[in-house]
Amino acid sequence: MPAARTVGVEEEFLLVDPETGQTVPAADDVLARIPAAGDEHRADDSGPAWHPELKASQVESATGICTTSVALHEQLLEGRRRLAVAAADEGLLLAAAGTPAVAGPSVPLGSDPQYTELDGLYRGLIGDYEGCGCHVHVGVPDREHAVVAVNHLRAWLPTLLALSANSPYDRGHDTGYASWRTMQHARFPTAGIPPRFADVAEHDAAVERLVGSGALAAKYTTFWLARPSPALPTVEVRVADTAITPDEASLQAMLVRGLVDTALDNTALEDPARDDPALRDGAVQDDAVLSAAVWAAARHGLAGRGVDPWTGRARPATELVTALLEHVRPALTASGDLDRVETILRRVLDDGTGAQRQRRAASGGIWKAMLSVAEQTVPGVHPDPQ
Repeated sequence: MPAARTVGVEEEFLLVDPETGQTVPAADDVLARIPAAGDEHRADDSGPAWHPELKASQVESATGICTTSVALHEQLLEGRRRLAVAAADEGLLLAAAGTPAVAGPSVPLGSDPQYTELDGLYRGLIGDYEGCGCHVHVGVPDREHAVVAVNHLRAWLPTLLALSANSPYDRGHDTGYASWRTMQHARFPTAGIPPRFADVAEHDAAVERLVGSGALAAKYTTFWLARPSPALPTVEVRVADTAITPDEASLQAMLVRGLVDTALDNTALEDPARDDPALRDGAVQDDAVLSAAVWAAARHGLAGRGVDPWTGRARPATELVTALLEHVRPALTASGDLDRVETILRRVLDDGTGAQRQRRAASGGIWKAMLSVAEQTVPGVHPDPQ
């Protein structure tokens, strides 16, 4: 049996005042309490690392490179716990929500100079963006295989989004969406489903043209919901809202790895369209239909209709989840992840997505949604009431 593909996860979080539910620009103070925070280049990838994010109210935890779902889950827990303890020492909560639920003062940019560069390019698009996502990285043999895998993933990205929807509120009001972060993210150039590329040369040429046009700051700043890494032999999928629990972050990672396994185990590299199980009758999905599927997933999450990417017809989102599970079942069985995935999926289908749980918690006030999120982010870690 071949070795399991490597997988890693980056998670973004909000720092929240426990009394008001407002986000607080304290990322540098929180990260200063974690000695390893900010290490971009570690000697090994055996454990999590912590970094600043776009806004000073956001922090990131990134796992090391893992091969088993058990190791990945342990690192997700450690990464969250270390951040939550550091936040609690600053009198704050760590909240895994895709957008801030409570209105508050404008938050400055994070301390990394690259964020100033992005603000200079995109201006108002950056000003009110505090979106938090969950990014999954899966190792592949080379970037050519990464292009094949991303082509295969296109049809399944809306279902991954529906499962992760966790941003129903935006600064004091219910947006009516399950993932408002997705709608905010859609404003950026290249956002949405990536084009289908014949090979890595075509992909890289397209990115170079976008950089040359001035729409992108650099080749590593594309906003597609899935992409081959600009430099490494990995697939990066960043369609999901940040997961409200570590289990749901693990679920995203296992499903993405299962999709990559399925793509590369069943697709001939020299002919990416041949025998690809994501293509029915050899038909490539229509880009407009895929865009509609992303919108439907952001609008409804699992609590309504999705869009079948092959027929273009409305279909219950839960049926698309079932189709996804059946599609990757052989890969999950081979990796030993099937039981864990089925258990977490059952819980999400029974209890609802993060967006549904936030809305239930907010019945007594939107600020309670943030408190509920923090409880689920890292159970049992709270600021000292003194």
